[in-house]
Parts: sequence; structure tokens; C-alpha cells
Amino acid sequence: MIKRDSASFRDPAGHVYWQEDTIYRTVMPGFAEAFDAVRQTQVIKNWIDKGMLWPEEQVPTNQLECAQHAYALLKHPKFPFISYPYEWSFAMLKDAALFHLELMLDALSHDIMLNDASAFNVQFNGVNPVFIDHLAFRPYVPGEYWQAHKQFFEQFLNPLLLQAYCGVPFQGWYRGNVNGISTAEIAKLLPLRCRLNWHVFFHIMLQAHFDKAQRPDVAKVAKQVHMPKHGLQHLWQSLHKWISKLHDKAPTSHWQSYAKTHSYENEQFAIKKVFVSEFIEQTQPDLVWDLGCNIGIFSELALQAGAKRVIGFDNDHSALAVAYETAKKNKLAFTPLFMDMTNPSPAQGWYETERLSLTKRNKPDAILALALVHHLAIGANIPLPMIVDWLIDLAPTGVIEFVPKTDPMVQIMLSQRQDIFTDYTIEAFINLLSQKANIILRVKLSESGRELIQFRK
Repeated sequence: MIKRDSASFRDPAGHVYWQEDTIYRTVMPGFAEAFDAVRQTQVIKNWIDKGMLWPEEQVPTNQLECAQHAYALLKHPKFPFISYPYEWSFAMLKDAALFHLELMLDALSHDIMLNDASAFNVQFNGVNPVFIDHLAFRPYVPGEYWQAHKQFFEQFLNPLLLQAYCGVPFQGWYRGNVNGISTAEIAKLLPLRCRLNWHVFFHIMLQAHFDKAQRPDVAKVAKQVHMPKHGLQHLWQSLHKWISKLHDKAPTSHWQSYAKTHSYENEQFAIKKVFVSEFIEQTQPDLVWDLGCNIGIFSELALQAGAKRVIGFDNDHSALAVAYETAKKNKLAFTPLFMDMTNPSPAQGWYETERLSLTKRNKPDAILALALVHHLAIGANIPLPMIVDWLIDLAPTGVIEFVPKTDPMVQIMLSQRQDIFTDYTIEAFINLLSQKANIILRVKLSESGRELIQFRK
């Protein structure tokens, strides 16, 4: 089966197709000259060798039936997991922005220009940013204006400014408009003290003023401006310096200190670690989803036990910041993403297929759902049968931690609301799970009744 990628339709230079686990990219005749000019240099190979660009191999066009009218055909390995900028933490978006600027600077040094500045062209291989749009490069035209200026600001810089200067997490705003955050919007939100910053005044306030004027001659004149090469380099270096100094001002939480503040006794925590390690050693999954990964303790443990890659999900910004920094420090094949599991990323964009929903992008070989069920059932009023169906549908095997009403953490949750959860018991949960899967192993974790459950569909 050959399937065209649902997000590949805007670029006339070529299109992306899937055939099982192989990705093909056509190069159309209209882009042939630019394609050849860029590949006559060594820059593509150098970027691939450095891990900056996802690997490519040029193959005969007859390998793909729908490529018969193409000028060339590229073949790529499947990317492990496609994430979107509104699922990244502040630090991830910041690293992606810096990476994009560094790529543009390196390209320009070889007289190559990028066609656009879409944040969706950057993906994370573990915690390492990598560029995936192989047709984004063309020969630099001396004196040309940076046409992707607006897009870079909307998809990289403005979301960062929202969180760095206003203390407002950008993910919800970004997800509401997949083109990013407009300069006109961010200009209205920035505090007065920030507007006095030279970078903000020049790049945000002044640009917002011109955008508001909506004078067609302004855009026309801008495109006619002769910008020397060193001018572009200086602009991008200046932006790189500015972005590198931005700091996350989102509210902190106690979850960022989970390693010290978790409610487990040392022996209980050790049992939990052994249980997870032995599960991973037995199953040897290629891809694990850690649902509610917190600061990534068990994600890292899964990798140490034999998992090849872990994608973590959490909706706590502080915990994700710690998880990401730890993964970078230890060079882990772990990507921690922002996600509210009660409201995961939906299908969006043109025809609702341009950006796929979470479960349509990939499926894990195994899941870890540690101390998550009570947050869904009691914190979000999701019935146990629906939670079990969801967990079983995600992966063929996994580990679930059930936290009963007798546990102090659930008692705190119930102290703030009426207990309407009459069916929230370990017996009811096991009964529901047993109807869908085999219970491989159960271990009591605490005197309060916490249990670890290994299942297989």
C-alpha cells in the first residue's frame, strides 16, 4: 500500500509518500535545477553525518509507481515519532529555534537559502532536533530579503516570548492556531517594560505597527529591499543571541522535585523500579509510551532495561523541564512532550488531516501508566470502563499502577469534592481489565493498597 502523507500538499517542489515503514519523497521537475544545485555541494551529506538532517537516499523513480512523472525520488527511514511544536516544552521550542537559526547560518555560508521557516520541519530524535524537509533548500540569491521572517516569528519566537515575558504557557494558544502566534497578538500582550527592550521594539512593536497599517506598498517595498549577505547573517546571529537568553517564566510546581517529594517509602519505590525493569527486560519494546512521565525517572529506567525509545507525556511544565534537561544531560532516547491525556492533540489543519491526532501518528509497543488512573477517574470524572478501553487500545502490553481510595494521595483529592466514585475499586478495575487482557502479574506496592499490574492483550 502506498499512501500519500496527509500533510504533504502545500509544497509544489515535491510530495511525501508512505510504503509500510519507508518514506519516499518525490522531486518535481520544476524544482530540478535547485535540487541539483544544492546536492552538487557536500552540505546535505555533512548535515546528515552530523545528525542535523534526517537521512536520505536517492533511488530510481520507478521504485514508486506514483513517481513516474517526478524528476527524482528520495528514500528516507521512518521517523520514530512525529511531534508538533504545541506539544513541546519551552526548552524544546527554544532549542528548535536556535537549531533552525544555526542551520540557516550554515546553509548561507554555502550560498544556500531555506524556502521557509516552519517549526513543523524540525523534529526531535530523542532530545536532538533534526530537520526533515529535504526540499526546503535552494541556491541563495544575492541581496534577497528573508521571506520567511514572518513565519519564523509566528512559529518560533512569538510563542517563546509569550512564556518568557508573560509567564503564559504557549501550548494551548499555539494549538488553537497551528500557524503559531501572530506578531500583532504578542504585541498586545507584552508588558510595558518588555516593549522598551530594543529587540522587542524593533522586531515586534514596529512589525506589528506595519502589519496593522496593511499598506500593500510596505510589503512590496520590503521585497525589493537589497539585503547583503552579511546583513542576513547579522540578523540571524542577533536573533540567536536574543533567543538563547530567554528563560521560562511559567509557574513552577512541586512535581519538578518528584525525585525527593514522591509519596513512596524507599522500599516501595525500589519494588516499583524492579517491577518496571523486569517488565521491559521481558518484552524488549522498541517504543514505549510513558503516560504521566513526570520528570522521566521511569522513562530512563525503561531505556536502561532495554527499551529502544521512550516518548513521555505530561501536562506539568516544571516536570517536563526537568525531564528534558535530564534527557539532554544523559543523552537519552527519550522525548518528553506536553500532553493532557484527557485532551490530547486532535486532528487539525486542512480537512482535519494536516496534523494528525496523537493515536493516528504511531502506536507504542508497550505503555507505562504509573499513578495515572486515579487522576483520570477521580480528577477528571472519566469512568473506569473508558479508561481501561483506552489503555488497552494504546498498546498490546504494559504496566498500570492502581491507586485506591484508601491511599493518602486519593484521600487528599476526595477531601476537596464529593465522593461520587462508587465503582472506583481495585476489584472493579481488575474485573474490567481481565475482560480485555490477560493479567500477567500483580504486586502490592503499599499498605494503602497501591498495586502494580502487568497486562498483555
